[in-house]
Amino acid sequence: MQEEASIAAAIDAYVFKQNPKLKPVTDALRALVRKTVPNSREAVNPWGIPIFEWNGPLCYLRVGKHHVTFGLPRGASLIDSAGLLKGNGRNMRHVKLREIADVHDANLKQLILQAKKMNKGEPLGASMRVKRRRAKR
Repeated sequence: MQEEASIAAAIDAYVFKQNPKLKPVTDALRALVRKTVPNSREAVNPWGIPIFEWNGPLCYLRVGKHHVTFGLPRGASLIDSAGLLKGNGRNMRHVKLREIADVHDANLKQLILQAKKMNKGEPLGASMRVKRRRAKR
């Protein structure tokens, strides 16, 4: 419990350092992930980026000047009928959230649920990345 509190405090400090005006957006986003994936765990990765883990990396958030980037390590494999996801890497995709209303988009919750389902089947790890590269050859 004390570790969770210190991680939450570290994430709050990160948000205040980057852009305190976006704290309501990050708070809403963190609440959405906790509600959608109740057993997920907040953490801070080695680069100081807040992440959520559930059977491996589930999502991350980065605070910018004008928006919060909500990233999904397996975003390229998700079905995004609403077209929220941006990016063109092999695996990662992200959504830019500018206000609390963006967080309340039902399509965002569906993306989180899909990411959870994918992690439940097989967590994302280095071995998966190798398999994918080999499969593309």
